[in-house]
Amino acid sequence: MIAEDAAVVREGLVGLLTDRGLQVAAAVGDPQALLAAVDRTRPDAVVADIRMPPTHRDEGLRAAAELRRRHPGLGILLFSQYIETSYAHTLLADGPAGIGYLLKDRVLDVDEFVEALHRVVGGGTALDPDVISRLLRARPTLAALTPREHETLAHMAAGLTNAAIAARMEISQRAVEKHTATLFDKLEIPRTTATHRRVQAVLRYLEGQEGDPP
Repeated sequence: MIAEDAAVVREGLVGLLTDRGLQVAAAVGDPQALLAAVDRTRPDAVVADIRMPPTHRDEGLRAAAELRRRHPGLGILLFSQYIETSYAHTLLADGPAGIGYLLKDRVLDVDEFVEALHRVVGGGTALDPDVISRLLRARPTLAALTPREHETLAHMAAGLTNAAIAARMEISQRAVEKHTATLFDKLEIPRTTATHRRVQAVLRYLEGQEGDPP
């Protein structure tokens, strides 16, 4: 499945992949068409641009994250001129297996691109070094949190509800909600559902504890 809003690039990818023996189930030009086509045809992998209609910001990346949620075994290869970090962490939250992110101006060989696509379909990873470097630099750390926000997150990681956290910290539930909303923003966790944001925050907390002494 190919998702690329530039018609010439889209048709070029179809021709290149078909010439090398791959079957292209569909080629679409916007994220909504991508979501519908994947639900309908269930391909092995999606090649998607990052910036797509209507705003040409990160629609393709957000669609990829949604596809990752709907179809966990789907291979996803992002192919773009840009490095976007906003939703990339969400896409990689469950691990990089089956994920690729290549920059258009750095792929100089078609066979290299096809090999990366096969690797993603097989559950491997194909990440451009510049993408990895940018994601690591952009990833907020727990150091950005105040002691109170860190304590709130620790209780969240222990499985406590907001009401239980309020009782444990001897503050109001509204104060807990304020700490929670602030730490979500500081950790740059996208505003999807509240449950999803809590899970991402806890994962970030657990990652931050890996290097701490017992």
